[in-house]
Amino acid sequence: MILELFKLEGRIALVTGGARGLGQSIAYGLAQAGADIACVSKSGQDAELAALVQSTGRRYLGIKADLRLPLERAGIVDQVETAWGRVDILVNNAGNSARHPPEVFPIADWNSLIELHLNASFELSQQASHGMLERGRGKIINIGSVMSFEGGWNIPAYAAAKHGIAGLTKSLATAWSSRGINVNCIAPGYFETDMAGTLRNDPIRGPQILDRIPCGRWGQPDELMGLAVYLASDASNYMHGSIIPIDGGWLAR
Repeated sequence: MILELFKLEGRIALVTGGARGLGQSIAYGLAQAGADIACVSKSGQDAELAALVQSTGRRYLGIKADLRLPLERAGIVDQVETAWGRVDILVNNAGNSARHPPEVFPIADWNSLIELHLNASFELSQQASHGMLERGRGKIINIGSVMSFEGGWNIPAYAAAKHGIAGLTKSLATAWSSRGINVNCIAPGYFETDMAGTLRNDPIRGPQILDRIPCGRWGQPDELMGLAVYLASDASNYMHGSIIPIDGGWLAR
């Protein structure tokens, strides 16, 4: 039966930035499909996600770490493997943004965003790859953006990092696809999250963005669940190195 391919029973997923927003929806979707969930969050305020995961009957493990800091990234996959034995699915979702004209963009903000989006995604993928390669199977899902394809407006670090995520996805897929690891990337458009609230409510940019989205609305976080489950499941076993927009038609226009 085709639906059997989408089931994740018995699998263990590590999701970064899963305490809120898109990451929370992705983690909850994976749990509904049967996966146990480990979540990395900077704040450690993950009680809402823990309750959602446990409501599905799945196990939950919270890990507090600031992924901008190399010392706090070290050993994260080891923590999950110590608790549960392995990591089958890694979702590199944690992210943030900063908006300044490029000529005055603070270097500290640049470095912080590159560490969080790009360096952390590579390092955690590297950590997870060791067990995945040994077992001959694994799923890595990077979270890019429509800014993996575009330059944006006054977001040079975010755009550079998300372009980097697209390149990293292709490079890791090239190296690992024949060894059992699927590496793919989801590229969301504009979704209604707390982080996007300032932009969505901006009296100028908010209406401009909405007018540009062909389907006429911002996305809802739970609309990422299906794609995330697909990429984490056996249904996507021939998917390697793909960057998949889910954007209400934004890039089609």
